[in-house]
Amino acid sequence: MRSFFFLLLACSIISDARAQKPFTHADTLRGTLTPERSWWDVTFYDLQVKVNPDEKSLTGTNTIHYRVLRSSQKMQIDLQEPLVIDTILQNGRPLSFTREGAAWFVALTAPQPQGSLHSLTIRYHGHPRVAVNAPWDGGLVWGKDSLNRPWIATACQGLGASVWWPNKDHQSDEPDSMRITVTVPEELTDVSNGRLLSQRKNGDGTATYTWFVSNPINNYDVALNIGYYNHFSDTYTGEKGPLDLDYWVLDYHLPVAKEHFQVVKPMMKCFEHWFGPYPFYKDSYKLVETPHLGMEHQSAVAYGNRYKMGYRGADLSGTGWGLKWDFIIIHESGHEWFGNNITTKDIADMWVHESFTNYSETLFTECQYGKKAGDAYVQGTRRGIRNDRPIIGPYGVNQEGSGDMYPKGGNMLHTIRQVINNDETFRKILRGLNKTFYHQTVTTQQIESYINQNSGHNFSKVFDQYLRRSQLPVFEYTISGNTLKYRWVADVAGFDMPLKVTLEDGKYTFIYPGKDWKTASLKLKDPAQFKVDDNFYVKVKAI
Repeated sequence: MRSFFFLLLACSIISDARAQKPFTHADTLRGTLTPERSWWDVTFYDLQVKVNPDEKSLTGTNTIHYRVLRSSQKMQIDLQEPLVIDTILQNGRPLSFTREGAAWFVALTAPQPQGSLHSLTIRYHGHPRVAVNAPWDGGLVWGKDSLNRPWIATACQGLGASVWWPNKDHQSDEPDSMRITVTVPEELTDVSNGRLLSQRKNGDGTATYTWFVSNPINNYDVALNIGYYNHFSDTYTGEKGPLDLDYWVLDYHLPVAKEHFQVVKPMMKCFEHWFGPYPFYKDSYKLVETPHLGMEHQSAVAYGNRYKMGYRGADLSGTGWGLKWDFIIIHESGHEWFGNNITTKDIADMWVHESFTNYSETLFTECQYGKKAGDAYVQGTRRGIRNDRPIIGPYGVNQEGSGDMYPKGGNMLHTIRQVINNDETFRKILRGLNKTFYHQTVTTQQIESYINQNSGHNFSKVFDQYLRRSQLPVFEYTISGNTLKYRWVADVAGFDMPLKVTLEDGKYTFIYPGKDWKTASLKLKDPAQFKVDDNFYVKVKAI
Protein backbone atom coordinates (compact mmCIF):
# COMPACT_ATOMS: atom_id res chain seq x y z
CA MET A 1 0.00 0.00 0.00
CA ARG A 2 2.74 2.45 0.89
CA SER A 3 4.47 1.69 -2.39
CA PHE A 4 1.39 2.73 -4.35
CA PHE A 5 1.00 6.05 -2.61
CA PHE A 6 4.69 6.83 -2.95
CA LEU A 7 4.33 6.03 -6.65
CA LEU A 8 1.23 8.21 -6.90
CA LEU A 9 3.09 11.02 -5.13
CA ALA A 10 6.07 10.65 -7.45
CA CYS A 11 3.84 10.77 -10.51
CA SER A 12 2.05 13.83 -9.13
CA ILE A 13 5.38 15.57 -8.52
CA ILE A 14 6.45 14.82 -12.09
CA SER A 15 3.11 16.11 -13.34
CA ASP A 16 3.46 19.23 -11.20
CA ALA A 17 6.91 19.91 -12.64
CA ARG A 18 5.54 19.58 -16.16
CA ALA A 19 2.67 21.88 -15.34
CA GLN A 20 4.94 24.54 -13.84
CA LYS A 21 7.52 24.68 -16.64
CA PRO A 22 6.83 27.08 -19.53
CA PHE A 23 5.12 25.43 -22.46
CA THR A 24 7.05 25.36 -25.69
CA HIS A 25 6.21 25.50 -29.38
CA ALA A 26 6.79 21.73 -29.42
CA ASP A 27 4.05 21.34 -26.79
CA THR A 28 1.68 23.31 -29.03
CA LEU A 29 2.58 21.23 -32.08
CA ARG A 30 1.89 18.10 -30.05
CA GLY A 31 -1.30 19.20 -28.32
CA THR A 32 -3.09 21.49 -30.78
CA LEU A 33 -5.13 20.89 -33.89
CA THR A 34 -2.66 22.92 -35.94
CA PRO A 35 -3.63 24.18 -39.42
CA GLU A 36 -1.60 21.30 -40.84
CA ARG A 37 -3.70 18.81 -38.86
CA SER A 38 -7.17 20.29 -38.93
CA TRP A 39 -7.89 20.22 -42.69
CA TRP A 40 -7.96 16.41 -42.97
CA ASP A 41 -9.82 13.59 -41.22
CA VAL A 42 -8.34 10.10 -40.79
CA THR A 43 -10.61 7.33 -42.08
CA PHE A 44 -8.30 4.28 -41.98
CA TYR A 45 -4.82 3.33 -40.81
CA ASP A 46 -3.03 0.38 -42.41
CA LEU A 47 -0.08 -0.16 -40.08
CA GLN A 48 2.60 -2.75 -40.87
CA VAL A 49 5.52 -3.14 -38.49
CA LYS A 50 8.36 -5.60 -38.09
CA VAL A 51 9.74 -6.00 -34.58
CA ASN A 52 13.35 -7.00 -33.97
CA PRO A 53 13.73 -7.95 -30.29
CA ASP A 54 17.51 -8.47 -30.49
CA GLU A 55 18.14 -4.97 -31.78
CA LYS A 56 15.14 -3.42 -29.97
CA SER A 57 14.18 -1.83 -33.26
CA LEU A 58 11.18 -1.38 -35.55
CA THR A 59 10.79 -1.04 -39.30
CA GLY A 60 7.42 -0.38 -40.81
CA THR A 61 4.96 1.46 -42.97
CA ASN A 62 1.70 3.20 -42.23
CA THR A 63 -0.72 4.01 -45.02
CA ILE A 64 -3.02 6.81 -43.90
CA HIS A 65 -6.38 7.09 -45.64
CA TYR A 66 -8.04 10.46 -45.12
CA ARG A 67 -10.87 12.75 -46.16
CA VAL A 68 -10.20 16.38 -47.08
CA LEU A 69 -12.27 18.75 -44.92
CA ARG A 70 -10.88 21.85 -46.60
CA SER A 71 -8.26 22.13 -49.28
CA SER A 72 -4.61 22.42 -48.25
CA GLN A 73 -1.22 21.20 -49.45
CA LYS A 74 0.67 20.90 -46.16
CA MET A 75 0.15 18.04 -43.71
CA GLN A 76 1.52 17.38 -40.21
CA ILE A 77 2.50 13.80 -39.37
CA ASP A 78 3.78 12.91 -35.91
CA LEU A 79 6.65 10.53 -35.13
CA GLN A 80 8.83 10.90 -32.05
CA GLU A 81 12.59 10.73 -31.86
CA PRO A 82 14.68 8.67 -32.20
CA LEU A 83 12.46 7.07 -34.89
CA VAL A 84 13.01 8.35 -38.42
CA ILE A 85 10.78 8.66 -41.47
CA ASP A 86 12.51 7.34 -44.57
CA THR A 87 10.05 8.15 -47.33
CA ILE A 88 6.50 9.42 -47.79
CA LEU A 89 4.66 8.43 -50.96
CA GLN A 90 1.39 9.56 -52.51
CA ASN A 91 0.12 8.13 -55.79
CA GLY A 92 3.45 6.33 -56.11
CA ARG A 93 5.43 9.55 -55.97
CA PRO A 94 7.82 10.55 -53.19
CA LEU A 95 6.96 13.71 -51.29
CA SER A 96 9.29 16.19 -49.68
CA PHE A 97 9.04 16.80 -45.95
CA THR A 98 10.70 18.70 -43.13
CA ARG A 99 10.98 17.94 -39.44
CA GLU A 100 10.44 20.04 -36.34
CA GLY A 101 10.99 17.77 -33.34
CA ALA A 102 8.26 15.13 -33.38
CA ALA A 103 6.26 16.96 -36.08
CA TRP A 104 6.97 16.17 -39.74
CA PHE A 105 5.53 18.56 -42.33
CA VAL A 106 4.72 17.04 -45.71
CA ALA A 107 4.40 19.04 -48.92
CA LEU A 108 1.61 17.44 -50.98
CA THR A 109 1.72 17.80 -54.76
CA ALA A 110 -1.59 16.24 -55.83
CA PRO A 111 -4.67 18.49 -55.63
CA GLN A 112 -6.62 18.06 -52.38
CA PRO A 113 -10.14 19.31 -53.14
CA GLN A 114 -12.64 19.48 -50.30
CA GLY A 115 -14.51 16.20 -49.82
CA SER A 116 -12.00 14.06 -51.71
CA LEU A 117 -10.44 10.87 -50.37
CA HIS A 118 -6.70 10.22 -50.47
CA SER A 119 -3.98 8.09 -48.94
CA LEU A 120 -0.27 8.36 -48.36
CA THR A 121 2.27 5.80 -47.21
CA ILE A 122 4.98 6.50 -44.64
CA ARG A 123 8.02 4.27 -44.31
CA TYR A 124 9.98 4.52 -41.08
CA HIS A 125 12.51 2.76 -38.89
CA GLY A 126 14.58 3.07 -35.76
CA HIS A 127 14.90 2.33 -32.08
CA PRO A 128 11.78 3.60 -30.30
CA ARG A 129 11.92 5.13 -26.86
CA VAL A 130 12.23 2.48 -24.18
CA ALA A 131 9.60 2.53 -21.44
CA VAL A 132 11.48 2.02 -18.19
CA ASN A 133 8.48 2.15 -15.85
CA ALA A 134 5.43 1.49 -18.00
CA PRO A 135 2.65 2.40 -17.97
CA TRP A 136 3.76 5.49 -16.03
CA ASP A 137 6.19 6.38 -18.79
CA GLY A 138 5.63 5.57 -22.44
CA GLY A 139 7.33 3.65 -25.19
CA LEU A 140 8.27 0.04 -25.89
CA VAL A 141 8.65 -2.43 -23.05
CA TRP A 142 11.41 -4.87 -24.00
CA GLY A 143 10.81 -7.26 -21.14
CA LYS A 144 11.52 -10.87 -20.27
CA ASP A 145 9.18 -13.46 -18.82
CA SER A 146 10.21 -15.65 -15.88
CA LEU A 147 11.87 -18.08 -18.30
CA ASN A 148 14.02 -15.23 -19.65
CA ARG A 149 12.19 -15.20 -22.98
CA PRO A 150 11.29 -11.99 -24.87
CA TRP A 151 8.09 -10.30 -23.72
CA ILE A 152 7.35 -7.05 -25.49
CA ALA A 153 4.54 -4.51 -25.26
CA THR A 154 3.62 -0.92 -26.03
CA ALA A 155 2.27 1.61 -23.53
CA CYS A 156 1.95 5.21 -24.62
CA GLN A 157 -1.05 7.01 -23.10
CA GLY A 158 -0.19 10.68 -22.59
CA LEU A 159 3.12 10.48 -24.41
CA GLY A 160 1.32 9.46 -27.58
CA ALA A 161 1.20 6.69 -30.17
CA SER A 162 3.78 8.53 -32.29
CA VAL A 163 6.36 7.15 -29.86
CA TRP A 164 6.28 3.96 -31.97
CA TRP A 165 4.32 4.58 -35.20
CA PRO A 166 3.66 7.60 -37.47
CA ASN A 167 0.15 9.02 -37.34
CA LYS A 168 -1.98 12.06 -36.65
CA ASP A 169 -1.28 11.99 -32.93
CA HIS A 170 -4.22 13.94 -31.55
CA GLN A 171 -7.11 12.43 -29.59
CA SER A 172 -9.74 14.34 -31.55
CA ASP A 173 -9.26 12.27 -34.71
CA GLU A 174 -9.84 8.51 -34.69
CA PRO A 175 -9.83 6.26 -37.76
CA ASP A 176 -13.14 4.60 -38.55
CA SER A 177 -11.27 1.28 -38.64
CA MET A 178 -7.71 -0.03 -38.75
CA ARG A 179 -5.54 -2.93 -39.85
CA ILE A 180 -2.49 -3.87 -37.78
CA THR A 181 0.04 -6.26 -39.32
CA VAL A 182 2.95 -7.30 -37.12
CA THR A 183 5.94 -9.46 -38.03
CA VAL A 184 7.88 -11.08 -35.19
CA PRO A 185 10.32 -13.98 -34.70
CA GLU A 186 8.31 -17.10 -35.48
CA GLU A 187 8.48 -18.53 -31.96
CA LEU A 188 6.61 -15.45 -30.67
CA THR A 189 2.98 -14.40 -30.98
CA ASP A 190 1.67 -10.86 -31.46
CA VAL A 191 -1.69 -9.91 -29.97
CA SER A 192 -3.08 -6.56 -31.10
CA ASN A 193 -6.51 -4.93 -31.16
CA GLY A 194 -9.65 -6.26 -32.80
CA ARG A 195 -9.97 -9.63 -34.52
CA LEU A 196 -7.18 -11.87 -35.75
CA LEU A 197 -7.59 -12.05 -39.53
CA SER A 198 -4.60 -14.21 -40.35
CA GLN A 199 -1.31 -15.60 -39.18
CA ARG A 200 1.43 -17.13 -41.27
CA LYS A 201 5.01 -18.32 -41.03
CA ASN A 202 7.16 -16.58 -43.59
CA GLY A 203 9.86 -19.22 -44.04
CA ASP A 204 12.60 -16.85 -42.93
CA GLY A 205 12.35 -17.35 -39.19
CA THR A 206 9.52 -14.84 -38.79
CA ALA A 207 5.74 -14.98 -38.48
CA THR A 208 3.18 -12.33 -39.39
CA TYR A 209 -0.07 -11.61 -37.55
CA THR A 210 -2.79 -9.42 -39.06
CA TRP A 211 -5.46 -7.88 -36.85
CA PHE A 212 -8.46 -5.81 -37.90
CA VAL A 213 -10.26 -3.21 -35.78
CA SER A 214 -13.72 -2.56 -37.19
CA ASN A 215 -14.60 0.27 -34.79
CA PRO A 216 -13.07 3.73 -34.28
CA ILE A 217 -10.01 3.55 -32.03
CA ASN A 218 -7.95 6.24 -30.34
CA ASN A 219 -4.26 6.17 -31.24
CA TYR A 220 -2.83 5.42 -27.81
CA ASP A 221 -4.97 2.28 -27.57
CA VAL A 222 -3.28 0.67 -30.59
CA ALA A 223 -1.07 -2.01 -29.09
CA LEU A 224 1.63 -4.57 -29.64
CA ASN A 225 1.78 -7.48 -27.21
CA ILE A 226 4.45 -9.99 -28.13
CA GLY A 227 5.36 -13.09 -26.16
CA TYR A 228 4.98 -16.82 -25.67
CA TYR A 229 1.20 -16.68 -25.47
CA ASN A 230 -1.46 -19.34 -25.07
CA HIS A 231 -5.05 -18.52 -25.92
CA PHE A 232 -8.39 -19.58 -24.47
CA SER A 233 -11.86 -18.17 -25.01
CA ASP A 234 -15.38 -17.95 -23.68
CA THR A 235 -18.67 -16.27 -24.57
CA TYR A 236 -20.76 -13.81 -22.58
CA THR A 237 -24.44 -13.39 -23.42
CA GLY A 238 -24.83 -9.65 -23.18
CA GLU A 239 -27.26 -6.92 -24.13
CA LYS A 240 -26.30 -7.17 -27.81
CA GLY A 241 -26.11 -10.94 -27.91
CA PRO A 242 -23.05 -13.20 -27.74
CA LEU A 243 -19.82 -11.38 -26.91
CA ASP A 244 -16.59 -13.21 -27.59
CA LEU A 245 -14.18 -13.18 -24.64
CA ASP A 246 -10.58 -13.96 -25.57
CA TYR A 247 -7.67 -14.36 -23.19
CA TRP A 248 -4.00 -14.36 -24.17
CA VAL A 249 -1.64 -15.30 -21.36
CA LEU A 250 1.89 -16.57 -20.95
CA ASP A 251 1.91 -20.29 -21.66
CA TYR A 252 2.81 -21.29 -18.10
CA HIS A 253 0.03 -19.11 -16.63
CA LEU A 254 -2.82 -20.82 -18.47
CA PRO A 255 -4.26 -22.75 -15.48
CA VAL A 256 -4.24 -19.79 -13.06
CA ALA A 257 -5.63 -17.44 -15.71
CA LYS A 258 -8.59 -19.71 -16.43
CA GLU A 259 -9.55 -19.46 -12.76
CA HIS A 260 -8.66 -15.83 -12.15
CA PHE A 261 -10.40 -14.40 -15.22
CA GLN A 262 -13.78 -15.78 -14.20
CA VAL A 263 -14.50 -12.30 -12.81
CA VAL A 264 -14.97 -11.00 -16.36
CA LYS A 265 -18.54 -12.25 -16.79
CA PRO A 266 -19.94 -10.70 -13.58
CA MET A 267 -17.98 -7.55 -14.40
CA MET A 268 -19.60 -7.39 -17.84
CA LYS A 269 -23.03 -7.89 -16.32
CA CYS A 270 -22.43 -5.03 -13.88
CA PHE A 271 -20.95 -2.64 -16.42
CA GLU A 272 -23.60 -3.31 -19.05
CA HIS A 273 -26.26 -2.68 -16.41
CA TRP A 274 -24.79 0.70 -15.48
CA PHE A 275 -23.15 1.87 -18.70
CA GLY A 276 -25.03 0.12 -21.50
CA PRO A 277 -23.87 -2.53 -23.97
CA TYR A 278 -20.17 -3.25 -24.28
CA PRO A 279 -19.14 -0.82 -27.04
CA PHE A 280 -17.06 -3.16 -29.21
CA TYR A 281 -19.00 -6.36 -29.84
CA LYS A 282 -17.64 -6.50 -33.41
CA ASP A 283 -14.06 -6.51 -32.16
CA SER A 284 -14.60 -8.77 -29.10
CA TYR A 285 -13.25 -8.32 -25.57
CA LYS A 286 -9.71 -9.47 -24.83
CA LEU A 287 -7.46 -9.59 -21.80
CA VAL A 288 -3.79 -9.79 -22.74
CA GLU A 289 -1.11 -10.50 -20.15
CA THR A 290 1.64 -7.87 -20.35
CA PRO A 291 5.05 -7.15 -18.80
CA HIS A 292 3.70 -3.83 -17.51
CA LEU A 293 0.90 -3.23 -15.01
CA GLY A 294 -1.95 -2.54 -17.40
CA MET A 295 -3.65 -0.22 -19.87
CA GLU A 296 -7.07 0.18 -21.43
CA HIS A 297 -6.02 -0.86 -24.94
CA GLN A 298 -9.31 -1.12 -26.80
CA SER A 299 -10.55 -4.71 -27.27
CA ALA A 300 -7.12 -5.88 -26.05
CA VAL A 301 -7.01 -4.77 -22.42
CA ALA A 302 -3.47 -5.02 -21.05
CA TYR A 303 -3.25 -7.04 -17.84
CA GLY A 304 -0.15 -7.16 -15.64
CA ASN A 305 -1.44 -7.45 -12.07
CA ARG A 306 0.16 -10.89 -11.70
CA TYR A 307 -3.10 -12.63 -10.76
CA LYS A 308 -3.40 -10.75 -7.48
CA MET A 309 -6.44 -9.19 -5.88
CA GLY A 310 -6.48 -5.45 -5.40
CA TYR A 311 -3.79 -3.26 -6.89
CA ARG A 312 -0.64 -5.39 -6.89
CA GLY A 313 -2.08 -7.07 -3.81
CA ALA A 314 -2.99 -3.83 -2.04
CA ASP A 315 -6.33 -2.17 -1.34
CA LEU A 316 -6.34 1.41 -2.60
CA SER A 317 -9.37 2.23 -0.46
CA GLY A 318 -7.98 0.83 2.79
CA THR A 319 -11.42 -0.63 3.51
CA GLY A 320 -10.87 -4.27 2.62
CA TRP A 321 -13.34 -4.12 -0.28
CA GLY A 322 -10.57 -3.42 -2.76
CA LEU A 323 -9.04 -6.82 -2.03
CA LYS A 324 -12.18 -8.66 -3.12
CA TRP A 325 -11.40 -8.19 -6.84
CA ASP A 326 -8.55 -7.59 -9.28
CA PHE A 327 -8.11 -3.85 -9.68
CA ILE A 328 -6.51 -3.93 -13.12
CA ILE A 329 -9.19 -6.12 -14.70
CA ILE A 330 -12.01 -3.96 -13.36
CA HIS A 331 -10.45 -0.52 -13.85
CA GLU A 332 -8.91 -1.04 -17.28
CA SER A 333 -12.03 -2.79 -18.58
CA GLY A 334 -14.18 0.10 -17.33
CA HIS A 335 -12.24 2.26 -19.77
CA GLU A 336 -13.87 0.43 -22.66
CA TRP A 337 -16.86 2.66 -21.98
CA PHE A 338 -15.12 5.80 -20.69
CA GLY A 339 -11.91 6.46 -22.59
CA ASN A 340 -12.39 4.11 -25.54
CA ASN A 341 -16.06 4.45 -26.45
CA ILE A 342 -16.12 8.07 -25.26
CA THR A 343 -12.75 9.74 -25.85
CA THR A 344 -11.88 13.34 -25.05
CA LYS A 345 -10.65 15.57 -27.84
CA ASP A 346 -7.97 17.13 -25.62
CA ILE A 347 -5.91 15.35 -22.99
CA ALA A 348 -6.69 18.24 -20.61
CA ASP A 349 -10.16 16.69 -20.28
CA MET A 350 -8.88 13.24 -19.30
CA TRP A 351 -11.07 13.36 -16.20
CA VAL A 352 -13.85 12.04 -18.47
CA HIS A 353 -11.77 8.90 -18.93
CA GLU A 354 -10.42 8.54 -15.42
CA SER A 355 -13.14 9.85 -13.12
CA PHE A 356 -15.92 7.74 -14.60
CA THR A 357 -13.64 4.71 -14.76
CA ASN A 358 -12.55 5.25 -11.16
CA TYR A 359 -16.23 5.24 -10.28
CA SER A 360 -16.71 1.98 -12.19
CA GLU A 361 -14.69 0.37 -9.37
CA THR A 362 -17.32 1.58 -6.88
CA LEU A 363 -20.18 0.37 -9.05
CA PHE A 364 -18.61 -3.06 -9.43
CA THR A 365 -18.10 -3.30 -5.67
CA GLU A 366 -21.73 -2.32 -5.19
CA CYS A 367 -22.89 -4.87 -7.77
CA GLN A 368 -21.03 -7.67 -6.04
CA TYR A 369 -21.28 -6.79 -2.36
CA GLY A 370 -24.06 -4.24 -1.91
CA LYS A 371 -24.55 -0.51 -1.72
CA LYS A 372 -22.90 -0.03 1.68
CA ALA A 373 -19.77 -1.75 0.39
CA GLY A 374 -19.69 0.54 -2.65
CA ASP A 375 -20.14 3.61 -0.46
CA ALA A 376 -17.34 2.49 1.86
CA TYR A 377 -15.01 1.82 -1.06
CA VAL A 378 -15.44 5.21 -2.73
CA GLN A 379 -15.10 7.04 0.59
CA GLY A 380 -11.93 5.08 1.31
CA THR A 381 -10.31 6.20 -1.94
CA ARG A 382 -10.33 9.79 -0.66
CA ARG A 383 -7.14 9.18 1.26
CA GLY A 384 -5.20 9.42 -2.00
CA ILE A 385 -6.59 12.86 -2.88
CA ARG A 386 -4.24 15.84 -2.68
CA ASN A 387 -6.53 18.74 -3.72
CA ASP A 388 -3.39 20.30 -5.15
CA ARG A 389 -4.31 21.43 -8.66
CA PRO A 390 -7.40 21.57 -10.87
CA ILE A 391 -8.46 18.28 -12.40
CA ILE A 392 -8.78 19.88 -15.84
CA GLY A 393 -5.41 20.76 -17.35
CA PRO A 394 -4.35 23.49 -19.78
CA TYR A 395 -5.69 23.04 -23.28
CA GLY A 396 -3.75 22.70 -26.50
CA VAL A 397 -0.40 21.57 -25.05
CA ASN A 398 -0.97 17.83 -24.41
CA GLN A 399 -1.06 18.33 -20.64
CA GLU A 400 -3.27 16.51 -18.14
CA GLY A 401 -4.55 18.09 -14.96
CA SER A 402 -4.05 16.80 -11.42
CA GLY A 403 -3.86 13.09 -10.71
CA ASP A 404 -6.85 13.77 -8.46
CA MET A 405 -8.93 13.12 -11.58
CA TYR A 406 -9.03 9.48 -10.40
CA PRO A 407 -10.30 9.41 -6.77
CA LYS A 408 -11.52 13.01 -6.54
CA GLY A 409 -13.31 12.74 -9.86
CA GLY A 410 -14.91 9.47 -8.75
CA ASN A 411 -16.03 11.07 -5.50
CA MET A 412 -17.43 14.04 -7.41
CA LEU A 413 -19.59 11.64 -9.41
CA HIS A 414 -20.64 9.87 -6.23
CA THR A 415 -21.62 13.26 -4.77
CA ILE A 416 -23.60 14.14 -7.90
CA ARG A 417 -25.37 10.78 -7.58
CA GLN A 418 -26.43 11.74 -4.04
CA VAL A 419 -27.83 15.08 -5.21
CA ILE A 420 -29.79 13.41 -8.00
CA ASN A 421 -31.11 11.07 -5.29
CA ASN A 422 -32.50 8.60 -7.82
CA ASP A 423 -30.27 5.73 -8.88
CA GLU A 424 -32.38 4.90 -11.91
CA THR A 425 -31.98 8.46 -13.20
CA PHE A 426 -28.24 8.27 -12.51
CA ARG A 427 -28.00 4.94 -14.34
CA LYS A 428 -29.88 6.35 -17.33
CA ILE A 429 -27.38 9.21 -17.45
CA LEU A 430 -24.40 6.84 -17.53
CA ARG A 431 -26.04 4.69 -20.18
CA GLY A 432 -27.20 7.76 -22.08
CA LEU A 433 -23.70 9.19 -22.20
CA ASN A 434 -22.43 5.99 -23.83
CA LYS A 435 -25.31 5.92 -26.29
CA THR A 436 -25.33 9.62 -27.19
CA PHE A 437 -21.54 9.84 -27.61
CA TYR A 438 -21.10 6.30 -28.95
CA HIS A 439 -17.69 5.97 -30.64
CA GLN A 440 -17.19 9.74 -30.49
CA THR A 441 -14.65 12.26 -29.24
CA VAL A 442 -16.01 14.87 -26.85
CA THR A 443 -15.29 17.93 -24.76
CA THR A 444 -15.91 18.46 -21.05
CA GLN A 445 -18.66 20.92 -21.97
CA GLN A 446 -20.58 18.21 -23.83
CA ILE A 447 -20.44 15.86 -20.85
CA GLU A 448 -21.45 18.58 -18.38
CA SER A 449 -24.33 19.72 -20.57
CA TYR A 450 -25.64 16.18 -20.97
CA ILE A 451 -25.64 15.57 -17.22
CA ASN A 452 -27.31 18.92 -16.54
CA GLN A 453 -30.00 18.33 -19.14
CA ASN A 454 -30.84 14.80 -18.01
CA SER A 455 -30.51 14.99 -14.24
CA GLY A 456 -33.04 17.67 -13.38
CA HIS A 457 -30.23 19.67 -11.74
CA ASN A 458 -27.80 22.32 -12.88
CA PHE A 459 -24.40 21.04 -11.77
CA SER A 460 -22.41 23.75 -13.53
CA LYS A 461 -21.12 25.26 -10.30
CA VAL A 462 -20.33 21.79 -8.94
CA PHE A 463 -18.25 21.01 -12.02
CA ASP A 464 -16.52 24.36 -11.75
CA GLN A 465 -15.61 23.79 -8.11
CA TYR A 466 -14.46 20.18 -8.39
CA LEU A 467 -12.87 20.23 -11.85
CA ARG A 468 -11.57 23.77 -12.29
CA ARG A 469 -10.60 24.64 -8.73
CA SER A 470 -8.22 22.76 -6.48
CA GLN A 471 -10.00 23.01 -3.12
CA LEU A 472 -13.17 21.39 -1.84
CA PRO A 473 -16.24 23.43 -0.98
CA VAL A 474 -16.45 24.02 2.77
CA PHE A 475 -19.71 23.50 4.63
CA GLU A 476 -19.55 25.78 7.65
CA TYR A 477 -22.04 25.40 10.44
CA THR A 478 -22.72 26.26 14.04
CA ILE A 479 -25.35 24.93 16.44
CA SER A 480 -27.01 26.99 19.13
CA GLY A 481 -29.61 25.07 21.11
CA ASN A 482 -31.79 23.42 18.50
CA THR A 483 -30.93 25.86 15.75
CA LEU A 484 -28.53 24.99 12.96
CA LYS A 485 -26.85 27.88 11.17
CA TYR A 486 -25.00 26.99 7.94
CA ARG A 487 -23.50 28.19 4.64
CA TRP A 488 -21.11 27.26 1.82
CA VAL A 489 -17.66 28.75 1.51
CA ALA A 490 -16.34 28.01 -1.98
CA ASP A 491 -14.14 29.39 -4.72
CA VAL A 492 -16.99 29.38 -7.23
CA ALA A 493 -19.33 32.34 -6.83
CA GLY A 494 -22.86 31.30 -5.99
CA PHE A 495 -21.97 27.70 -5.16
CA ASP A 496 -25.26 26.22 -3.89
CA MET A 497 -25.07 22.41 -4.00
CA PRO A 498 -27.77 20.69 -1.93
CA LEU A 499 -26.50 18.62 0.97
CA LYS A 500 -27.89 15.84 3.15
CA VAL A 501 -27.61 16.26 6.92
CA THR A 502 -29.27 14.87 10.06
CA LEU A 503 -31.91 17.36 11.14
CA GLU A 504 -33.64 14.61 13.09
CA ASP A 505 -32.69 11.22 14.48
CA GLY A 506 -32.38 8.28 12.11
CA LYS A 507 -32.60 10.05 8.74
CA TYR A 508 -30.86 12.43 6.40
CA THR A 509 -32.65 15.48 5.03
CA PHE A 510 -31.67 17.80 2.20
CA ILE A 511 -30.76 21.36 3.04
CA TYR A 512 -29.86 24.05 0.51
CA PRO A 513 -26.88 26.11 1.62
CA GLY A 514 -25.67 29.18 -0.23
CA LYS A 515 -23.04 31.81 0.38
CA ASP A 516 -25.22 33.55 2.99
CA TRP A 517 -26.06 32.08 6.39
CA LYS A 518 -29.29 30.10 6.65
CA THR A 519 -30.95 28.43 9.62
CA ALA A 520 -32.85 25.21 10.23
CA SER A 521 -34.48 23.65 13.27
CA LEU A 522 -32.94 20.51 14.74
CA LYS A 523 -35.06 17.71 16.13
CA LEU A 524 -32.17 15.63 17.37
CA LYS A 525 -32.22 14.23 20.88
CA ASP A 526 -28.58 15.23 21.07
CA PRO A 527 -27.63 18.15 18.76
CA ALA A 528 -24.00 17.08 19.08
CA GLN A 529 -24.91 14.07 16.92
CA PHE A 530 -25.51 16.35 13.93
CA LYS A 531 -23.81 14.87 10.87
CA VAL A 532 -23.25 15.49 7.20
CA ASP A 533 -23.83 12.47 4.94
CA ASP A 534 -20.38 10.96 4.28
CA ASN A 535 -21.37 10.16 0.71
CA PHE A 536 -20.94 13.86 -0.09
CA TYR A 537 -17.28 14.67 -0.69
CA VAL A 538 -17.05 18.07 1.00
CA LYS A 539 -15.07 19.67 3.78
CA VAL A 540 -17.10 20.11 6.97
CA LYS A 541 -16.13 22.83 9.42
CA ALA A 542 -17.88 23.48 12.72
CA ILE A 543 -17.35 27.07 13.89
